[in-house]
Amino acid sequence: MTDADQVRDDAVEAALGKLDLDTKTRLLAGQDMWSLPAVPEIGLKSLVMSDGPVGVRGVRWTADDPSIALPSPTALAAAWDPALARRAGRLLAQEARRKGVHVLLAPTVNLHRSPLGGRHFECYSEDPYLTGVIGTGYVNGVQDGGIGTTVKHFAGNDAETERFTVDNAIAPRPLRELYLAPFEAIVENARPWGIMTAYNQVNGTTMTEHQHLVNEVLRGEWGFDGCNVSDWMAARSTTGGILGGLDVAMPGPQTVYGPSLAEAVRSGEVPESAVDAAVRNVLRLAARVGLLEGAPAVVTEPPAPVDGQALARELATRGFVLVRNEAVLDDTPALPLDAGAGRTVALIGAAARDARVLGGGSATVFPERVVSPLAGLGAALPAGALTYAVGADPSEELAPADQGFELRAVCRDASGAVLGEGGLPTGQVQWIGEDLPAGVTYETMASVEVTGTFLPRESGEHAFGTRGLGVFTLAVGGAAVWDGVQERGDEADPFEAFFGAPSERALVVLTEGQPVEVSLTLQVPDMSALPLKAVMFSLLHLGPRRDADELIAEAVRAARAADTAVVVVATTERVESEGFDREDLTLPGRQDDLVRAVAAANPNTVVVVNAGSPVELPWREDVAAVLLTWFPGQEGGAALADVLLGDAEPGGRLPTTWPARFADAPVTEVAPTAGRLEYREGLFIGYRAYEARSLTPAYPFGHGLGYTDWTYESLEVTGTTARVRLTNTGDRPGREVVQVYLAPVGGCGVERPVSWLAAFAGVGAGPGESVEAELALPARAFEIWDEEARGWRRIGGTYEVRAGHSHADTRLTAALDIQGAAASS
Repeated sequence: MTDADQVRDDAVEAALGKLDLDTKTRLLAGQDMWSLPAVPEIGLKSLVMSDGPVGVRGVRWTADDPSIALPSPTALAAAWDPALARRAGRLLAQEARRKGVHVLLAPTVNLHRSPLGGRHFECYSEDPYLTGVIGTGYVNGVQDGGIGTTVKHFAGNDAETERFTVDNAIAPRPLRELYLAPFEAIVENARPWGIMTAYNQVNGTTMTEHQHLVNEVLRGEWGFDGCNVSDWMAARSTTGGILGGLDVAMPGPQTVYGPSLAEAVRSGEVPESAVDAAVRNVLRLAARVGLLEGAPAVVTEPPAPVDGQALARELATRGFVLVRNEAVLDDTPALPLDAGAGRTVALIGAAARDARVLGGGSATVFPERVVSPLAGLGAALPAGALTYAVGADPSEELAPADQGFELRAVCRDASGAVLGEGGLPTGQVQWIGEDLPAGVTYETMASVEVTGTFLPRESGEHAFGTRGLGVFTLAVGGAAVWDGVQERGDEADPFEAFFGAPSERALVVLTEGQPVEVSLTLQVPDMSALPLKAVMFSLLHLGPRRDADELIAEAVRAARAADTAVVVVATTERVESEGFDREDLTLPGRQDDLVRAVAAANPNTVVVVNAGSPVELPWREDVAAVLLTWFPGQEGGAALADVLLGDAEPGGRLPTTWPARFADAPVTEVAPTAGRLEYREGLFIGYRAYEARSLTPAYPFGHGLGYTDWTYESLEVTGTTARVRLTNTGDRPGREVVQVYLAPVGGCGVERPVSWLAAFAGVGAGPGESVEAELALPARAFEIWDEEARGWRRIGGTYEVRAGHSHADTRLTAALDIQGAAASS
């Protein structure tokens, strides 16, 4: 413990001693959606939290305070670079300070157990070691900037179906070796100031009440000394929560803590010492971020300022994964593109024009600008070198009004007087708790009008609609086109049910380039009896529906006339987002047909896959190149131009195995049976399962091509290190991710995967240069969890140490003999 730590602890104890029971229990309950109450009598300021993990939204759903939008967490993990993750964290801390936020609700370190997971894009990897290393970098970066983190969702929140109630049945070894491992690594190596406990149960106990995993494992075994915050509305029991180690029940103001907890203490159900322990953790967090008088903040001087746009662009290029790059006309690979004089590119796909740069749900932020592939390539290529065709639209249903719309939300009282207003990033209104425009309260607000102008970019019939519950009036061009009521549907997820289903309300003929006024008014119901007040609804839009075959034919003509065709395919927010899991891995709409048709017309076809998680690519052997860009953040289009034109190398390696087809995915069961989800696969998820079953994926874990070649020359191993020497044998500088896997030789009487990732390191070199990577082999890589002994046991024997370019591309091997050891906790 440092002197500063001791000063903070002394200040915490002094503050705790001044609090009465009611104030203590009030401090453990949110005062609103995003903050904890101030306690001026002890010099405690209000602590503010905000969603992440790709940006800092702040406490308001508004376009008036934009945020930097970084690439999705899966893209960050694809860079295989904890130092880069740390830089991302420092940028987010900078954003948090700008917005008055003290704690970022991130990172998400659940695993890619199944590619069907709807929140797959928000998690790092299928591998616990890679997840732990990247998460450690991220947490260290955020906390370098003096901002707290809440590593989430502890634990086992690996799917979205029935996530509020599902009981995930996980055997002791996979629980320890897979699902808890990233949390343990981050606690050990980054000392996070917060953890967020999940909605779900694990082995029969709700995570917000899980005394064993929270008090005994997280705090007792691992030494976590931070604050345990519930996921929003996850806390269900006053006594169960406080005795199970839950410090803060969010959101407020009405939670299972506060007066209910004070009464539980007075009635003898809960010892006051349990409340004191939780308050101590809250005060320690406040002290660390500089909110407790007399306690020095951990960081008094923030790191040097970070250029957000530049780092967002760099992160995107470093996370792009080039999985295929074949020569077409000669020995030259399709990428990077030849952008010489007279060379032309046909850019195709709706997602090339309207990029999807981040996932949906709580991860949503609103950037000041978004660079689409069309804008990025248009700025980088000479005039006349780029043509564009829609080809196919992945979205066949209405979505929140976005492109061409300029919107504001206007709140009025019962007399029609304006109470307040604010800018909207899209047609979606999502105000929860006190997240209302200045001057507006739930008591005085009688209506909310989404109003503004729409500049059509196409002539024809435009569809307008609504999403949300309540009484609406929709007007276009000054004329009412629909009045009605939208009732609650049968959606299983409460958030999905509250939003309602998208509904088309009117078709209006509009002319390209001629602006029109639009308006959607909601009559706000009486919410005085609700514990958590919210206004959530959307103005929806869909452009003119064109014949799908005609769109593909138009794209084929454009591809045939160009030297290179670049097709951007994508998922939509209705395919992968928070609140639901996917049913399959197919691309929506006619996008597969589009790629096949374009590739048949132009063999020099490059496909860009704009998806946060794996999708089937049935045409992958028919195209020249395939580049995975994930959800690439606000600078995605600029980064894409950098990579396609060779100004930057695609730096990514797959953090998750890419299935050839859905039927081959080892784990597809994400829906519970009678409320219980059995993790029957045990240790065998991701590449571990593919190797155990001798299945060949489309692209293996760790795979990714650059713009140069590497020769692995030597491998030396000891019990603690692997030293790999390699040479860049290409004609341009590059970066290689050296991956080291362990494979036990012979039986040991214990079930284990065939091989697993033990270490990795990124190295860079110029043409003809050699470089050496020294990788530490963690002791845990040789251990299993021994449930009988309740501890970690080193498994001795001979291991084949595999150094290579991916899990399936081993370049060098060496034998290593390890002595076994008894279990230790």
